[in-house]
Amino acid sequence: MSHSELASAPAPPSIWHMYRAMVGVGVFCGLLIVSVFQVTLPRIERNKAEALQKAIFHVLPNASTSTTYYFNEKVGFKLLEGDDVGEQLVYAGYDDAQQLVGLAIEAQGMGYQDVIALIYGYSFAEEAIIGIQVLESKETPGLGDKIETDPDFLANFESLDVSVRADGSALANPVVPVKHGEKTKPWEVDGITGATISSVAIANLLDRSAQYWVPRIRRTLSDFQREE
Repeated sequence: MSHSELASAPAPPSIWHMYRAMVGVGVFCGLLIVSVFQVTLPRIERNKAEALQKAIFHVLPNASTSTTYYFNEKVGFKLLEGDDVGEQLVYAGYDDAQQLVGLAIEAQGMGYQDVIALIYGYSFAEEAIIGIQVLESKETPGLGDKIETDPDFLANFESLDVSVRADGSALANPVVPVKHGEKTKPWEVDGITGATISSVAIANLLDRSAQYWVPRIRRTLSDFQREE
């Protein structure tokens, strides 16, 4: 190639120009993602709140209204108001006569695939868990997800005993999983054939949660009573 041809050949692309273009595209995509997130966040939060409210009334079928409380070891349960921040929340359910019927409590634990998040209803009158609803699960379709659909398994939680000892220090009996068909005690959880790990995970996370919450709830029952 002659000297004149070399002089007229196009210059190779500048690395700086390529870098600047890549950064520009990255910044634009980042801003676009943030903008979409900010626009959709209120709707996402609203949908989550609506789903939670439906779940509360599902696990507390005799409740017609609910009130959110946060828990502090020093002061007990307090009404969640304004900007109060409480990571440990419970939802008190009241009937049409404004009588306390129970609490809805969120719990989570590790399943077979990932974390299982659920909410369960605690009945003061029965001293029992009277319903559960899975809020989030990635268990194996057709097997592990039976924890959400299997009627025999869900029947465990129509009245699962979580009564406390006479001194109120702990549950009288731990919630324990058993093999399918071997349940003989009201605090046992009859497992699901083919989904043993997932059903055991539910029993274990309910035991941990109830062991923590129920004695505290029973000791501070007056915190939830509405004034006449």
